[in-house]
Amino acid sequence: MKKIVFKPHSFWIAALLVFVQTSCKDDFLVEKPVSTLTTDSYYKTEAGFEDLVKSCYPLLRTIHQNRILALNGTDVFTDRTGWNPAANGTITQPSVSDVYDARFNAGMGSLQSLWQQLYAEIARTNTVVSRAPAITTMAAALKDARVSEAKFLRALCLFYAVQHWGDIPMPLAEVTSPGKDFPRVPSATVYKQIITDLTECEAKLPATATNYGRVTKGAAQFLLARVYLTRGWNFNNALGGSNADFDMALQYADKIIDAYPLAANYSDLFPKRSENPLKQYTGAQNDKNAEIVFSVQYNSDVLTNKTDPAFAQDPAGGNDLHSKFGASGESLPGTKGRTSDYNRNLSEHNPTAAAYRMFDPDIDLRYDHNFVEVGYALQAVNNFKPLPITNPSLTINIAQGDTVVYWRPWNKPATTLAQRGVDLGGTKKYAVVNTSEFGGGYPIINSGFQVGQPLMWKFWQPGIPYGDAFGTFNEIIFRSAEAYLIAAEAIVKGAKGGKLGGADVYYNRVLDRALGAKKGATPLRAAAPENQGSLETTPYRATAGNVTIDMILDEKAREFMGEYDRWFDLKRTGKLVERVKKYNPWKTGQSISDIHYLRPIPQSEIDLSFPKMSQNPGY
Repeated sequence: MKKIVFKPHSFWIAALLVFVQTSCKDDFLVEKPVSTLTTDSYYKTEAGFEDLVKSCYPLLRTIHQNRILALNGTDVFTDRTGWNPAANGTITQPSVSDVYDARFNAGMGSLQSLWQQLYAEIARTNTVVSRAPAITTMAAALKDARVSEAKFLRALCLFYAVQHWGDIPMPLAEVTSPGKDFPRVPSATVYKQIITDLTECEAKLPATATNYGRVTKGAAQFLLARVYLTRGWNFNNALGGSNADFDMALQYADKIIDAYPLAANYSDLFPKRSENPLKQYTGAQNDKNAEIVFSVQYNSDVLTNKTDPAFAQDPAGGNDLHSKFGASGESLPGTKGRTSDYNRNLSEHNPTAAAYRMFDPDIDLRYDHNFVEVGYALQAVNNFKPLPITNPSLTINIAQGDTVVYWRPWNKPATTLAQRGVDLGGTKKYAVVNTSEFGGGYPIINSGFQVGQPLMWKFWQPGIPYGDAFGTFNEIIFRSAEAYLIAAEAIVKGAKGGKLGGADVYYNRVLDRALGAKKGATPLRAAAPENQGSLETTPYRATAGNVTIDMILDEKAREFMGEYDRWFDLKRTGKLVERVKKYNPWKTGQSISDIHYLRPIPQSEIDLSFPKMSQNPGY
């Protein structure tokens, strides 16, 4: 938490003010207050208290745009893509978030920023809770609902923090004076407080919000399902959990399933678009699907679509999901440069090769929605050189709309020269890339087609300005498809009494939605997703006899890819180290171990604390 620090130059500012005061006329310095409005007086009014509660929501944007710790260095996402030796045999220097080496320490900027953001939000919500008793004009039910919104947001941030860091400071009241004593509270105490707050919220929040985007009873119930599920696993025997928590998780998951029906199609939950920018969708977008329990709000007003001004992630403002996932289409032959056709892709979160291979590309509709398999020329290119360095005399003409790269599905690789592009000696006037070549393993380095991995386009929104953000689509935080898989996981861990039946029934409801017209079919994924060249398959339809935690984690990877939850899933289930070692492609220098189930406390927080805050073991 940030502490107030007096700057060295404050003395000179004070001296200058004294000089100005002694050299001005008396009447210039006479205070003539236009208003006596202060936070103390304003927050006692109904309008002021409403504004105070509203002020707790914008920081959710900033927190959820800080995705590095939630996604990277898992089995599904990496920071960089150069893990596969290219034609010259070189491997890119891995990112610290992928290999967890000595650089993964208490000085990491991503740790510091997330800590500050979470505790800034906790401070705001505590202000609401502490100021509420002074509100005497607001109807009791309305005030209870507003306080419950704040307590929910506080519980959400405490839940994120306790999963990352274990024992944490847990302030529950407004801080009105500087201090350094913020002791860490045992994780079990934090979980108990979270459940107490959320249970109260469930009782006092409305089922439907007065303004779309506010916290509702369903949001509290959903978070209770997640919290009980997590406490039930009882990490390090430190959370105060028991098997009864799995029963509670199942009960709350069933409540969500009853109240929030699944969308008809997986793609209905995300921006509508075409993978061919020349035939782009231009109709209205709808991000208020009945499946969505809670989401971070964005809008089309550039003045109010920004991240929180106190912790600006991007000065442009707006949803940035469309620009953070790899790979990029900007460098494909025939693109127009910096336009919104392919928009900007910063490739901060790149799918592992294993992530693509967890899908059945033929019948699982999520594969087609999540990834772009074909890249198109947006304008004609004459005398294009597919081998600009090794054979500059070889040229082809590309027409607008022509395919310039085709990423073949993992189960149907190109095996003959006739199936390859001219850059590899084939006849196709476009590059053909196999999954085994993702991550830098394409047979040649300097293909003019700028090959890479398929674009992860799950969240891509057409028609917005080019840039790192500018998106107007709400970011989903909770949706009922997860409640089905929470229920399945709880049942595998021993919960009884599921309304729908066994774990396989809950699991298959999510899967069947993804199969569309093929509902009931048995999809096939790679039997060894970590082996980029293997074509062996294994089914991923659940039965009463085959459903396991790993199977549920695979389904969550397919369904919730990029939705701010992967690290939490792996940490909760104790699968982080195992699955990172197995599926994350960065093997050289991989140093992940059991200490990484907890993050290091940011060193800046330890340095500012007194008595000095303790560090997590191993850091």
